[in-house]
Amino acid sequence: QVQLVESGGGSVQAGGSLQLSCVASGYTDNTICLGWFRQAPGKEREAVATIYTRAGSRYYADSVKGRFTISLDNAENILYLQMNSLKPADTAMYYCATRTVGSGLSCMIPRGMNNWGKGTQVTISS
Repeated sequence: QVQLVESGGGSVQAGGSLQLSCVASGYTDNTICLGWFRQAPGKEREAVATIYTRAGSRYYADSVKGRFTISLDNAENILYLQMNSLKPADTAMYYCATRTVGSGLSCMIPRGMNNWGKGTQVTISS
């Protein structure tokens, strides 16, 4: 089993920055990819950024390209999301997720991930 615990959320003004962290514990050796997802009230959960462990490939939602950076500390099993130039539209609950079993789906699709954290709230004021 994999446990994921997010931290780093908070309330900032538009244009500000936040860094989210996700500590993974348990059996993580078979992780295929890790990602950050978000869900705003009344909206579906969407991918923000993902990283594949073997190739190191990173993918971003169009809405965050150039502003957010996903990174992975393999030694410490910590996934980060650096968020700059934040906008009110970025307000959401942010979730860390991993995939440890094959699903045939892109890691940018929420239902393709099989381990989830409980989330950390990000609120951006204008």
